[in-house]
Parts: sequence; C-alpha cells; structure tokens
Amino acid sequence: MPELPEVETARAALERSALHRTIADVDDTDTWVCRPHSPGEIREAIVGRQFSAAHRRGKSMWLSTSRDGPDLGVHLGMAGRVFVTDPDGEVVEGGDRVRGALDGKPEWNRFTVTFESGAVLRLFDKRRLGRVRLDPDVDALGPDAELVGLGEFREVMGRGKAPLKARLLDQSMLAGVGNLLADQTLWQARLDPRRRVDTLDDDEVARLHRELRKATKAAIRRGGVHTGEVIAHRGKGEHCPRCGAEMTRATVGGRTTWWCPEEQR
Repeated sequence: MPELPEVETARAALERSALHRTIADVDDTDTWVCRPHSPGEIREAIVGRQFSAAHRRGKSMWLSTSRDGPDLGVHLGMAGRVFVTDPDGEVVEGGDRVRGALDGKPEWNRFTVTFESGAVLRLFDKRRLGRVRLDPDVDALGPDAELVGLGEFREVMGRGKAPLKARLLDQSMLAGVGNLLADQTLWQARLDPRRRVDTLDDDEVARLHRELRKATKAAIRRGGVHTGEVIAHRGKGEHCPRCGAEMTRATVGGRTTWWCPEEQR
C-alpha cells in the first residue's frame, strides 16, 4: 500500500503539472471510486475551475480549486498512481510503483480530468481501491509524520501503553506511517517494535523522532519506502544488514513485522 513517501511523490507530480490549468471535462463515472457522489456530481463541481494547490497530510492528498470551489480528495488506495500527460506526450507521474501503466487497460483509469490545454490527469488504479471525493475530511488524522515536531511527537508517544509499532501505525495519532516505513524507522532507531510506548525515556523518544524524519525524507528522495536499507531483509532466513543477526518475525499492531533481535531492544 502506498505510504507517505509514495503519496508525496503523487502530490509533487500534481503540484508540478496539474495546477493553474482550466478544467474542461471530468470522467467521474466510476461509482465505486467516486462514492458517495453520483456520476457527474464531481464534474459539475469543478469544470471551469483550476486546481490552485496540492496538499497532503499523511497518506491523504487533496487539491484546492479556484474561485472558492470545493477541495478534491484523491486517495491512492493500495496501488494507485497519478499521471499528468501533456499534449506533447510528456508525462509526470507519482504514487505507487506501477509497471506498464501507460499501456494498461483503459478501464483501469478510474478518474480522469481533461484540461483546456489538452493535458490529461488520470488516476490509474488496477485494484480499484482508490477514492476520489469532494471536500474530504482529514480532521481525524494525527500530525503528519514528515513534519511533526519533537514536542508534538513526545505527546503522541506518551499516551497509553501501546506497542511502538502499533502507535506508529495509528493514523489518528500520527499520519502517514505504514508497515514498511514503521519497520525501517524502528530498525534505524534500534528499538524493539513490541516495546510499550510508556517504557521509552526522553533520549529514546528523541532518537525515534529523528530516525522517523530521516527514514521518511530518504524514502521520498529515493522514490518510495521499498528503498529502505532493511526492507529487502524482511523475510525468512534474511539477516540484519548491520550486524548479520537473523531477522525475527511476529505480528505487531496487526501487521507482519520484522526486526533485528540483537540490536533492537
């Protein structure tokens, strides 16, 4: 599933190529992806407007529209990717890693915006788990994992007795961390994912915050969470790339979790 870094690549692609273009047409006929809106409802709301800004909070992304129009929420689901194609064929893209998307089945383009210039924005989603809706509610999300400050992070980690990984995955507490980014962050911070949040001292919280920021920014820069140093070693018989100890597996926070039993304590 796309995590914060992949969604940020999609937001950046939209910011680069989809803003300040007048919207000429919208294909919002996929009633599942565009629920609860009926076909034509999104089209009617945004045709003639322009996207004025691209925003993200955690894994949620939305576009502001001109003339006090509604926000357009675009959620990538588990395998969504956005493409903006100019009339000259130049393509700017971002989101989940998808091979052959430009040549994929047309029905996998779940939502399409055509601009007056001839450019086209489309949400490509083979699994049909993405979502497009007007004025999405993001108030239930916690602070963004890329931007959260140390003080706010201390508050998040100081509540309750949840395992560290479960807390990192709780989007109401901290928005944007998924399964892979959590494992990468905890490996970098040398912390056991099963440890309770109330057992961390101030230095450990500061270290976790620092490594979360580093892991997130590195994944954005490199193109996704799959680029993390420990990710390729999350498997049976694999070994920690730092010390060589065999990796350990368990379910933590409802998700399959891998860690180094020697270094993560």
